[in-house]
Amino acid sequence: MELRDKVAIVTGGASGLGRATVLALAAEGVEVVVADVDEEGGRAVAEQVGGHFVATDVSSLDANLALVEAAVDLAGGIDIAYLNAGVATHFGVGPEFDAEKYKKVMGINLDGVIYGTHAVLPAMKQRGAGAIVATASLAGLTAVPFDPIYAANKAAVVGLARSLGPALAGDNITYNAICPSFAESKIVDPIREVLDGQGVELIPAETVAATVLRIITAGNTGEAWFIQPSRDPAPFLFRNVPGPGTGKAAQPNAL
Repeated sequence: MELRDKVAIVTGGASGLGRATVLALAAEGVEVVVADVDEEGGRAVAEQVGGHFVATDVSSLDANLALVEAAVDLAGGIDIAYLNAGVATHFGVGPEFDAEKYKKVMGINLDGVIYGTHAVLPAMKQRGAGAIVATASLAGLTAVPFDPIYAANKAAVVGLARSLGPALAGDNITYNAICPSFAESKIVDPIREVLDGQGVELIPAETVAATVLRIITAGNTGEAWFIQPSRDPAPFLFRNVPGPGTGKAAQPNAL
């Protein structure tokens, strides 16, 4: 996909990975619709790139449908959707489990991706093509004993991307996931001191944004791209599991 003169929706676009991707897309000539619950931050980013802002709670299907309707009205259509909005979890299954917190994080981290996908597909099909990228996490590819709920959220997003990639190929719509390790965003704020103390290197938000653009322009589908410090981002290859649409088992990437 050529980026210039395309229209993109970016959820969670007010800060972090979303903001960095808004800036990267706009620099390539994309008209961007920024969606976020943070109205002040979202409007500031949209104004910075000459784009549009739509206040959106991605955990609501109606809000996602309204976002798409607004984007079509404001920009004439949708070619790209970066479904990025997410929140931290930091609780598990056991004595610390909280059902209300669980519903909230699932509503944003998983429902928000599914609702966003459902909402944008008709607009993309009307354009005859499209590209969707969803933010998962390295937690969706590896075991995360200290944060199993978050890992479950993100593993579900990986499964969705791997499944919808081939399912949407006939509509000329690509669907991929990005799976960064700890990256510079608000999600790491509650554990930033711990990460610093352990010497964990945070991935710059700009690196994730550049990978999103790389995925969109490459035209491949059904992939889950890992991003780690000091490694070139690449699609994760699942051990003895056929790649999307290939029927052939891939060799694994060592993480």
